[in-house]
Amino acid sequence: MKYFRGDIMAVSKKKDDDSKTWAFLGVFLTVIGFIIVLLTRKEDEYAMYYAKHGLILFIGWVAFSLLGRVPVVGWYFYIVGGIALLILWVMAFIGALSGEKKRFLILTDLAEKINL
Repeated sequence: MKYFRGDIMAVSKKKDDDSKTWAFLGVFLTVIGFIIVLLTRKEDEYAMYYAKHGLILFIGWVAFSLLGRVPVVGWYFYIVGGIALLILWVMAFIGALSGEKKRFLILTDLAEKINL
């Protein structure tokens, strides 16, 4: 019985590691990662949680890139927004590897509004 219990725990740990890996890919690869996780792991709540964060980061990057085309004022928004998005991106993929659903400033609120 002891060996059987160990096998169950090993399977559970492997499943957790798989979820963390998919969550990491979902947020690290942003929109491409979101699409990959959506197509392969839609039922995995943890992976989808962070994949949605990756999608929001991509949308933010596009928005700040478009805003950066406005002379002078847009450039400042682009620089500040880009730094903020970079920091959130790094925090999000570290959070994905932690195994816990962490909340991030503004990012999580927007990601939770995505219903699939």
